[in-house]
Amino acid sequence: MNIALIAHDAKKELMVQFCIAYCGVLSRHNLCATGTTGKMVAEATGLQITRYMSGSQGGDQQISSRISYNEIDLLLFFRDPMTVKPHEPNESDMFRLCDMRNIPVATNIATAEVLIHGLERGDLDWRDIVNPAAVK
Repeated sequence: MNIALIAHDAKKELMVQFCIAYCGVLSRHNLCATGTTGKMVAEATGLQITRYMSGSQGGDQQISSRISYNEIDLLLFFRDPMTVKPHEPNESDMFRLCDMRNIPVATNIATAEVLIHGLERGDLDWRDIVNPAAVK
């Protein structure tokens, strides 16, 4: 499964801690991330992560492109709801693409844990049912 990791600055350390806690599960999947988030997670966990540009420099758009081509199966995006971001319209577009492609999205740690436990149990093979053409 292809998993994308994104975290706003105020949530990067939370993403690192989450990935440390679930390193065993995440290591069995293909990971990609925006620049700084990917660097921090890779350094803390040793996980192999394809890194794109920082979100503010277009990394979120690079991940959105992968979503639009059915190349992402799960998005973990730890957002800071207290700070307005100048590139928020890009984030809205990303969420819209996930909705269109039936990509599970977690925007906080509680939802991320639910999804990661489902992934670990094998409950997230929804693409066979929802969109057989998306199965690779």
